[in-house]
Amino acid sequence: MKQWFPVAMTVALGSAIVVPGTAAATPSSGIEAETLVQSTLDGKDYVTRELTVAPGGTTGWHYHPGQVFGVIKQGTLTHYRGDCSVDGVYNAGDAISEGSGDGYIHEGRNEGPVPLVMTVLYIKPAGSPLAVDAPNPGCPFE
Repeated sequence: MKQWFPVAMTVALGSAIVVPGTAAATPSSGIEAETLVQSTLDGKDYVTRELTVAPGGTTGWHYHPGQVFGVIKQGTLTHYRGDCSVDGVYNAGDAISEGSGDGYIHEGRNEGPVPLVMTVLYIKPAGSPLAVDAPNPGCPFE
């Protein structure tokens, strides 16, 4: 079943996490996700999803509580780190892995003219969210 991809799975019904004294979380836009397979083993959830990001779409700023591995099937992913620099541009056939924890806030964007399609494997502590929304760390684009 296709559904809109809520970047912060920690908050029911897509609400944003707001941390006192900081700006509100940045929402995703233009993203659909389909869960392909999901299982739990030895205290870890394994979730494989296919993400489709429309041209101009973004994941919003976020971090992951577990490991993330992906393969780009179509289009181009431009990946920004929390210091606003591009830490990778990934094209069809490229693999990507992301760091975990709140020290690795990042954003993925489709800055190309065609939909970005990628398959992503999340390996995370059982019951934890796939991702946690974060405020823009001060980057001039949104």
